Amino acid sequence: MIAVAEGSERARLAGRLIVVLGPSGAGKDTLMSIARTAFAGREDVLFVRRVITRPADPGSEGHEPMSEEAFDAALDDGRFSLTWAANGLRYGLPREIETHLSAGHVAVVNGSRGAWGVIREVFPGSVSVEIRVDADTLARRLQARGRESRPEIEARLKRARALQEGFTADHVIDNSGDAQIAGAELAALIGKVLADKSLVE
Repeated sequence: MIAVAEGSERARLAGRLIVVLGPSGAGKDTLMSIARTAFAGREDVLFVRRVITRPADPGSEGHEPMSEEAFDAALDDGRFSLTWAANGLRYGLPREIETHLSAGHVAVVNGSRGAWGVIREVFPGSVSVEIRVDADTLARRLQARGRESRPEIEARLKRARALQEGFTADHVIDNSGDAQIAGAELAALIGKVLADKSLVE
């Protein structure tokens, strides 16, 4: 289920939202961390912290953890631009993204392919970047992190295959190998969007 907050900005914003997409285990957070280091100290690039109904975990993305009750309260207070649910969790994008983009800046967020269509409606001109890994590598990474049971891993792999079918991203980065190389590719893309915010119309 995807919900758009009332009053969320729908007009074309001066800035660009870069949405990093891909299955759990593809290394999105790792690549974003590498790119974040490349743009350290830059006020015109915001790496968004999503709100997730999952406790903080050193081995997972640096998100803002919330209980179901706190998430509901934040939703009622209008603190999210949009929310969605996946894999038994709820995700929210904070409203401050709109302020940042209105100033003509660039924001980077870990998104969801299932929510991509709505994200692009709320933030017109968003750029999608799909992080891909081969199936065997993805399965090994999910097993190695020890967060899910075998049935949960199988469900994630099945969902990853289903979402990839028929989905065409603006840009694709292969992270089956050296993460530093893929991270540098993501950083280079962010640099291009900063230099030319009309890269994808």
